[in-house]
Amino acid sequence: MALRLRIDDRRPFADGTSFGDTGPYERLTGRVLFAVDPLAPAQADVVDIDLAPRDDDGMVRFAADFMILRPIDGGNGRLFFDWGNRGNKRALQFFNDAQHSNDPITPAHAGNGFLMRRGYAIAWLAWEGDILPGDGRVVLDVPVATDDGEPIMGRVRSEIIPDSQTLYTVPLSGRISAYSYPIAERPDGVLTRRRYPYDEPEVIPDTEWEFAQQIAGSAAEAAGTEHALVPSDSFIHYPAGFRPGWIYEITYTARDPKVMGLGHVAVRDFVSFLKYETADGNPLAGLSMAYGWGRSQTGRCIRDFVYRGYNGDAEGRRVFDGVMPHVAGAGRKWLNHRFASPIVSGGQPYEDHFNIADSFPFSYAVSVDHLTGKEDAILKRPSTDPLVFHTQTATEYWVRRGSLVHTDTLGNDLQQPDIVRVYFWASSQHSANPLLPAPSKGIGQNYSNSVATSMLFRAMMDAMDAWATDGTNPPDSAVPLRADGTLVDYATWAEQFPRIPGVMRLAEPNVLPLLDYGPDVDRGILREPPVVAPGRNDPDGGLGLRYTVLVPSVDVDGNDVAGVRAPMVQAPLGTYTGWNPRARGHGHGAQWRFEGSYIPFPDTDSERGMTVDPRASILDRYADVQAYVTAIRRAAKALVTQGLMLEEDVERCVAAAADWCPTRHVVGFGRRVAGDG
Repeated sequence: MALRLRIDDRRPFADGTSFGDTGPYERLTGRVLFAVDPLAPAQADVVDIDLAPRDDDGMVRFAADFMILRPIDGGNGRLFFDWGNRGNKRALQFFNDAQHSNDPITPAHAGNGFLMRRGYAIAWLAWEGDILPGDGRVVLDVPVATDDGEPIMGRVRSEIIPDSQTLYTVPLSGRISAYSYPIAERPDGVLTRRRYPYDEPEVIPDTEWEFAQQIAGSAAEAAGTEHALVPSDSFIHYPAGFRPGWIYEITYTARDPKVMGLGHVAVRDFVSFLKYETADGNPLAGLSMAYGWGRSQTGRCIRDFVYRGYNGDAEGRRVFDGVMPHVAGAGRKWLNHRFASPIVSGGQPYEDHFNIADSFPFSYAVSVDHLTGKEDAILKRPSTDPLVFHTQTATEYWVRRGSLVHTDTLGNDLQQPDIVRVYFWASSQHSANPLLPAPSKGIGQNYSNSVATSMLFRAMMDAMDAWATDGTNPPDSAVPLRADGTLVDYATWAEQFPRIPGVMRLAEPNVLPLLDYGPDVDRGILREPPVVAPGRNDPDGGLGLRYTVLVPSVDVDGNDVAGVRAPMVQAPLGTYTGWNPRARGHGHGAQWRFEGSYIPFPDTDSERGMTVDPRASILDRYADVQAYVTAIRRAAKALVTQGLMLEEDVERCVAAAADWCPTRHVVGFGRRVAGDG
């Protein structure tokens, strides 16, 4: 392995702000130039690396953007690595309550300065080879595999699901920021549409669409805009329009697969270099610890990285001392496969429902897949496995089969290894904006879940560092369990959830059938589309052999009982769920991506009576706003005592609760919010 950091820009961060005892930071940006031996055991399992072009030394070369925020005066000797989600930099937003930016440089981008006050060096590296440049995203350039110089071809499948407006020309990847595999010389695409994922697809005749891109510009002879249609090997044009409320799917023969699995190699070698290299070329020489964090897509990437053995570097040394996958659910990655499209989300009830990322093993502990007989685990290399904090919200149980993280495939409680903690952030949703301006609705039927959880990240970071540094045990795992009745099947949950007038429930959590990706799946070559394994083992479900997916039990308000309950959940102003049905015209009744719900309590007993709401009113719970603020303070203090929240965050929670927390709630006698009549 050869690696060189090329620093292209160096400048002060946050206008030279001094962060407590750490002092000021500087920002470094540039490229990492990699060269690896395709025959070496350290990367021998990278799909198609043997078909990648080699230089005169027999090495495979690739390159990635990086950014580092480093303390000028040394810091705490620890690296915080953010697996950037789809090329975006997210850590400062969630750990520091900062404004999100892919170009973090101002004091606002430092937020409350938490990671800086603790002294961490913070790094980002591009790991995803299908991301296109733009909007400040970090980009990884990986080679195209060929068969002795001839193009490699294979079937590719993409979904196109407009949420809010009709589209006419879209990339074949289905996503603006993602690379599209070009069509083969003889196009043979099939375009279909259906209302719901398991409906029989309707084939759209190939005379009604084409591989082309519509472009627009100033008219040549008159005022206005004129359009032209240009043949394209990476765009599809449908004059009738891709309309909301339909799932479109394009399947075609593509060429030129990228060696996407090199993304794992890039992270491994970059972090290993920063942690162990003592030469002058390492701007962070002298690190003693490295921690990795990722949310959603990148949480799944962490799980895949560890499962495939990349937490051991080419010399067998541990790369990350601790990892913190957040809202990954039970999935891993569609990455180390031919024609992989890593940008695609894990399978959801409505979108991306057939995805190789959702494959056994699901848990860190050893278990047996009862459908196939296979035994496996994510953690199976004691000499290099990291400490793990796996955190997930209510959304992961409903949308990302989160129960399988801590059960076997039949739904029985599964004891996790001693080096793992799993924390369920009860009644919160997949993405919780720390700077939420006001409750909002999109194409869901309810307000999006508004529970604030960023304070839990900060406590988690301190606990991980203490665990890795001196063996201080963190709080025990906090998850719903079959044993105590807090993890239940859908029918039990449906009996528990209150019958709130006008609130539609989901028909079921996201099911997980066993999928057959063809005879070459172990070589990373997938059959598209896959086939649902024949059979039926769920008397209440559809065809196919299914894994057991369970959900958390709820109290009389519909809020989750078990897990880590944030202050807003302990002192609620509404029902907070991990699910939110789509509105009519947008896949009516199906789950809306990763959104949860906030369903306000009635303000008063008279409103409760008028609406026949079974839940107690706000004023029945809290005599006045001061009583509510006191309840929030009490809840925050309890979390501090449990080691799940930092003392510094208590007053932040209390301040946010003033005037009934108007940035996160709609309370009739509180401050009016944008959009009120």
